[in-house]
Amino acid sequence: MRLRAALLAGTNADPGLVDALVARCAIEPDFFVRDMLTWALTRVPAEITLPRLLAELDSARTQARSQALHTLSKIGDRAAWPAITRSLLHDPDDEVARSAWRAAVVLVPDGEQHALAIDLAAQLGRGDRNVRLSLSRALVTLGDVIESTLQTGLASGDPAVRAHARATRQLLHDPDAGFDLAVDEANRIAALGPERVGGTAC
Repeated sequence: MRLRAALLAGTNADPGLVDALVARCAIEPDFFVRDMLTWALTRVPAEITLPRLLAELDSARTQARSQALHTLSKIGDRAAWPAITRSLLHDPDDEVARSAWRAAVVLVPDGEQHALAIDLAAQLGRGDRNVRLSLSRALVTLGDVIESTLQTGLASGDPAVRAHARATRQLLHDPDAGFDLAVDEANRIAALGPERVGGTAC
């Protein structure tokens, strides 16, 4: 019923429903319903939805922040870029941070990619496999600008950071490479050294 209601809201694209849709995003437990709510919000003109979504970024509720960031990434209006703060990029909640990374690489203006890459690369080694994969994908989206920023990670004294940086670099050069294989290879190099695995680190 909630899924059908969200679908109907998006089909009608009624600006008068924006507040209700955003409020529901903050508490809706079902992923598919939340995704439909986001779609419904993208159907309304950005000048109406953006102020309401930006207000959610200050919410104490983690789902509210995460879903608002996700919706902003789908809308893709760079007017929202100033709201993607460092505190959101480094949010202690992994889901909020992952949503912030995805939004940031979509919204970042030309000329700001390098600074964003530095901020993202500072979190190499964070979290579980899914978090690290999200961070790697966000970094790779920025393109070759991340090469220099990955060097800091590759030189880290933390083996997890080095492995994550190396796996991200491998994905940059070979997007078809599987993340798990890249991590396994990076971990082997970190443990044994490049000279012990038959070549230089990628």
